Amino acid sequence: MRVLVTGASGLLGRAVVTEFKNAGHEVVGVAFSRAKGDLKKLDLEDPNAVQAFVDAEKPDVIVHCAAERRPDVVEKDPNGAKNLNVQVPGQLADLTNDRGILLIYISTDYVFDGTSPPYDVRDKANPLNLYGQTKYDGEKEIKKFNPAAIILRVPILYGITEYNGESAVNSLIDSVKDGKPVSMDHYAIRYPTNVADVARVVKDLSTKVRQEKVFISGILHFSGEEKYTKYEICQVIAKVLGTSIDHLTPNSAAPKDGTTRPYDCHLSNRCLAGVGINTHCVKFSDWMQGWLNKSQ
Repeated sequence: MRVLVTGASGLLGRAVVTEFKNAGHEVVGVAFSRAKGDLKKLDLEDPNAVQAFVDAEKPDVIVHCAAERRPDVVEKDPNGAKNLNVQVPGQLADLTNDRGILLIYISTDYVFDGTSPPYDVRDKANPLNLYGQTKYDGEKEIKKFNPAAIILRVPILYGITEYNGESAVNSLIDSVKDGKPVSMDHYAIRYPTNVADVARVVKDLSTKVRQEKVFISGILHFSGEEKYTKYEICQVIAKVLGTSIDHLTPNSAAPKDGTTRPYDCHLSNRCLAGVGINTHCVKFSDWMQGWLNKSQ
């Protein structure tokens, strides 16, 4: 297969590129502000440039990882976020539909309000913040212009980072290490999922559709099953490092300031497993131990 990956300089995009390459597929990775090495620079907000690029590269699959994923940034620049998270998916859906290209769109558990987990693919979306709304609107654009596309919703991601701030999970390593007194969220439930596992699922879906000719379309969910608050993630990190987190104060109250975030958006893997995809996830503490031991 020939695969085009958007957002290929990002945390998930890099993992997707690596997964497909390791499986022997041709991969074209595109990025914009962090385009380097063998990544190609492409402004996804320029429809003419995107169309010309797709027609020149002729991919069998496009994996759309690029997005503004930071809820606080979305709130500060709603128009910019809407361009990248809503308009671009619609344009890619239109392009891929016309050309018979499989489109896999990466969405989020934040399309849900977190009040009734676990969430199946047919459960009603009700985003609590603008980030979740833009991703849900992006889903609607995908369905409108390319009903054969796959929408893969995933939760909070972690993995091999270039810097800890690339992931809201990895960034907690800094919170544990720096010793600064902080009130740490011990309220919202999260399901950290490794980008390598997400990349494997994306590759397996692509293989089933493009090579095994299995018809799969619409919304699917993939999530790790281990649940943690941010404070509990810090406990795992501290245990690996053999350090104290006495400087972190667990806060079990619902946050009253900042961007609203849902309480528990646990995604059910039922439908993904139902189409024959392996939903195994690496154990969080095992991966973190290997990563921290390697990076120290």
